[in-house]
Amino acid sequence: MKRKPSQFDPATPHLRDRFLGAREMLGSVLLAGLGLGLGLGCDAKQADQPDKSDGPHVALLDLRDGISESAVSDGFFPRPADQTYVGLIRKLEKVGDDPNIRGIFVRVGDGMSFHIASEVGELLAELRQKRQLPVVCHAHSLSNASASFLLRACDERWLSAAGDASTVGIAAQVVYLKGAFDRLGVVADMLSMGRYKSGGEALTREGPSEASAQNLSETLGNLRSIWLERSTTGATPENAERWKLALEDGPWSPPAALAQGLVTHVGYEDEAAASIKARSQTDKLVAFFGASASGKKDSIGELVRFLASQKSKSKVARIAVLPLVGSITMEGGSPLGDGGITASGAVKALRKLRQDESVKAVVLRLDSPGGSPLASDLIWRELMLMRKQKPVVASIGGMAASGGYYIASAATKIVAPDSAIVGSIGVFGGKIVFGDALARLGVTSHAFPANPDPVKGNRALHESPLSLWDDPTRARVRENMQHIYDLFVSRVAEGRGLAPEAVYQTAEGAIFLSATGKERGLIDELGGASRALALARELGNLPADTPVSVEGAEETIWETLFLDEGADEDDVRAALRRFETRQKRELLALGLSDAELTVLRPFDSIVSPLLSGENVVAALPWAVTLR
Repeated sequence: MKRKPSQFDPATPHLRDRFLGAREMLGSVLLAGLGLGLGLGCDAKQADQPDKSDGPHVALLDLRDGISESAVSDGFFPRPADQTYVGLIRKLEKVGDDPNIRGIFVRVGDGMSFHIASEVGELLAELRQKRQLPVVCHAHSLSNASASFLLRACDERWLSAAGDASTVGIAAQVVYLKGAFDRLGVVADMLSMGRYKSGGEALTREGPSEASAQNLSETLGNLRSIWLERSTTGATPENAERWKLALEDGPWSPPAALAQGLVTHVGYEDEAAASIKARSQTDKLVAFFGASASGKKDSIGELVRFLASQKSKSKVARIAVLPLVGSITMEGGSPLGDGGITASGAVKALRKLRQDESVKAVVLRLDSPGGSPLASDLIWRELMLMRKQKPVVASIGGMAASGGYYIASAATKIVAPDSAIVGSIGVFGGKIVFGDALARLGVTSHAFPANPDPVKGNRALHESPLSLWDDPTRARVRENMQHIYDLFVSRVAEGRGLAPEAVYQTAEGAIFLSATGKERGLIDELGGASRALALARELGNLPADTPVSVEGAEETIWETLFLDEGADEDDVRAALRRFETRQKRELLALGLSDAELTVLRPFDSIVSPLLSGENVVAALPWAVTLR
């Protein structure tokens, strides 16, 4: 038998040699480009570049492109930690200690998530009250969430004259495909565990079951109440009533939005900027957060920061923030272009943090509808190992549902905003059979089971999309699903310190907002990233000025290709597979427009595990996007 080498044989030119050669070559090219860039661009300055922060100034928050949770960027270089969501929260917490900041100017986009709008809006409202700082905001268009943000955070609310205010209230629309499937001869052979686990209903019914309709209606009703109350906190009773009506009666033109009190001014961005400068008695506008503060993506400055960060890692005691965002898969490879949460990347990042003695506490910024139960379980175990050595605080963003909550349950403490969705403890799965549909087109098939026994022979076809399950196979699949369901419940019980019976009572696939989740023991506190960081300091007995770093769970291209010196051949081959998977994912996504990807990505938590060969999915039954 041929010996499997544990490391590369130095006498044989293996893949590692080619990797190292490629690293040297690419490094030379990058450094040459760095020299050229510095030589040509050292005296250049953008005309609209904000000033430096010396002396009194207005802080500029550019939120038009959204706020990323992760430090992982699309290119070679990680995003600066202070330009992530946690970075913004930390910056806003320190504004009160900076006497040079005389006002805040916010450029607002209409793609803001509600949980972000809520927490950032609350922090800005506190700054207005405590420091009497003027906060002026400008938007080209408004959504439900961004309108709520303006009403809570800004004392001047500007809307472009050619824009719109699409404040139309909250609703859900679920598509049911059974009628179309019946016409085509397609049968969705689905099972579910839990009365409310309705992921298969869209394929097997022409309308919702009573249980799922009740669950979704109650959840949306509770969310609506939070949205309206949060939007009108601090308003006079008269304004609060008027705004609540307006928030559900749009869309509004800018003049109509002005008449309804949703905005205070209609005008251009430079007019809004002039207003905040006049009120702050300074002409200096300083980039505080966003595109203006981070500079051009993959710029020479980012390259310098990246290379410097690779040479030395600080050993100062710190809190590490690890964003885990998106659908959960084993190795990635989503057909919808969503990197999501991979078991390989998350486990690797968690293990490094667990072994890093300078990391005294970890905050998970978790926002996931779930996905692969296997991947969720692997990440859960790594978190359970970590919390034996250092505190782990799960800070939920928009949701931690199904597999997302599976992961969260392993944290020492769980903190979530009151608008977050939690729960969905359950699994579903199955397959779509289109053999009859092909037969109508004249396409036939014939099975050749190796085992002549009709029952056992048919079992070999249980993953075939051309034939239905027989009763024994369905029973076996149900047994496997029951096992995963029971395992899910036992993991939650262990992580949360609950009796399994109590978890079963609150499981069955039902989703809850955080207040209900707190009552049922699913979370510990209501709050956002700011509270999660404070709790991490408390649990770790750390001072208030403890540094915070933002880590990356998904590998950058640089990390994927250029391995550590101790890597063996298996490591290199695994890196090649991950890179190939990433390329395929991106190539598949090229065939879809940005609008199509935006619509389809919420379904990635269901699609990716099934396409990866997993028959059971721990994912939210619906695609929920709160804007």
